[in-house]
Order: sequence, then structure tokens, then C-alpha cells
Amino acid sequence: MTSGIKQTNFDFQGQKDFYKGKVRDIYYFDKELVMVASDRISAFDVILPEAIPYKGQVLNQIASKFLAATSDIVPNWIKSSPDPNVSVGLKCDPFKVEMVIRGYLAGHAWREYRDGKRMLCGVALPEGLKENDRLPQPIITPTTKADEGHDEDISREEILAQGIVAEADYIKLEEYTRALFQRGTEIAAQQELILVDTKYEFGKYEGEIYLIDEIHTPDSSRYFYAEGYESRQNAGEKQKQLSKEFVRQWLIENGFQGKVGQSIPEMTPDVVKSISERYIELFEQVTGEAFQKDENQNPIERIKNNIEQYLVKQ
Repeated sequence: MTSGIKQTNFDFQGQKDFYKGKVRDIYYFDKELVMVASDRISAFDVILPEAIPYKGQVLNQIASKFLAATSDIVPNWIKSSPDPNVSVGLKCDPFKVEMVIRGYLAGHAWREYRDGKRMLCGVALPEGLKENDRLPQPIITPTTKADEGHDEDISREEILAQGIVAEADYIKLEEYTRALFQRGTEIAAQQELILVDTKYEFGKYEGEIYLIDEIHTPDSSRYFYAEGYESRQNAGEKQKQLSKEFVRQWLIENGFQGKVGQSIPEMTPDVVKSISERYIELFEQVTGEAFQKDENQNPIERIKNNIEQYLVKQ
């Protein structure tokens, strides 16, 4: 298996700035940004030591597909994808919140509920729910968008009271979030999947709200297989799912949840290979397309050349 892309460090003509995120390397220009999806993987807000081959390609290509499939709902930042790992688009001013929407009680929401909480981000949850139960209706549970460290749950009321987002803008963010989730749910159903929960990020460009970053990828979303969902739920069995949650579960089972004093378990070649295979499985299940591995032995050089060729044409 080819080695994963841990980082890039380019210096392009006209480049104004550079930012290294948990997964993406972002190159800023006057009105555009170039986003490189690396193969880094994070969990519990910690970047894990080994890169996952093809993960960046999976994320970038799923996001590109679904941004195109939702552009009639809200304009988005993307203009071009000149490389399997690269997207180029508008440099928007991001809102400092992530719009998380949940149709089922899973992941973080379930862990909070299991521990006795019945109010999540200002939204009341009914008694008597089990893990992975469908919620009466989708709920929006925003988080702060931290530059470093952990994102934190926050309520609609707190966002408005603190002036993080103006009320008129926030109303639009909620509308877009619900419409995008409905579209994502419909697309997933065509592939016999359930879109369990996801997050959307938004920004402004010349005064207009744009959808930014990625959507409906395994890093931002959770999917269940629709076939057998009801029988598994009725039997109290775990759901068969496609998301990054399996990575979190592997870490939890090996004593790591990102807390002080905990050590990341060893990521053996077999572990890395299995995670890579799960990402590719998710790509194929979610998109209904065969994944085309880019077997270039020097992907960093390929990425650099493709970005330079794009910039020359502008």
C-alpha cells in the first residue's frame, strides 16, 4: 500500500498565507484558497501519528460530489478540483460555529444522554431513548469552532447572546442546515444508507452566505446501513455503520479519549490498512461509484504540479 500524505509545505507564486489544520493544508491567495486534503486523521481533537492512505482523496472527492449536488440549496465555496486531493475556491470569512444536525441518538449525543443529560445545546431530549434510536425530528446542536483544542457544545440562545452570529444570519444557517440534511438523507437513501448526523460550516463572501469546507464525508458525518436497521435496533444490537466512529471506538477500547495522561495506542500497519479500507468502503457505498486509487509514488509532487498548473491558467 502506498504511504499516506502527512503534510505539504509548498510556496506558490502569489501565495499570501498558509494554515495547517487537523487534516487540511490551506494556501491563501487574494480571493481564493487552495485546500489540500492530507491523509492525516484526527480523533478527540488529536492528530493521530500515522497517516491513512487514500483518506484525503476520499474526503476531497466525496465533498466535491456533494457540494455540486447541493449547490441549488445554498451557494458553496468550491470552484475547481485540480487534483484528487485538492479543492480550490472562494476565500470566505467563516462563521465561528459548526452547525451539527442529528437525526438519530448516536456518538457524542448518545454519550451525553447515557450519562444523564436530557438537554443538548438547549434542545430537550425525551426520556426512554436507546442508543441509535431515531429522534422525533432532526435537532440542531451547534458547537463552537475552535482554532485550537476542543470544539464545545453551545446553544442557539448562547450564540445569539454572545453575538457570535447575528440573528438574521443564524436563522439562515438553520434553514440551510435543515435543507442540506434533508437532501443528504435523500441521497443516502438512494444508496440504502441512513444519514445519522453531520455538520456544516458556513462563511460569508462579499456579504453573501456560502457553504464552506466539506460535507457528507466520513469525517463530518455518520451513516448507518438501512438494511437491517430496525431489526438490529429492536434486538439491542450495534448498528452497522460507516463513519469515523469506528476509529474513536478503537481508541476508546485501547484506553484513549484525548484526555491528559492517556497515550495513543500503536497504529500498526494492519490497523492503518484496515482504516484505509473502511474509508474506501464508505466512498463506494455513499457515492455508488468505484474508488479509483491514485497510485502515484510521489503524490506530493503530483499535488504541487496540479496546483501550479491551475494557478497558471487563472
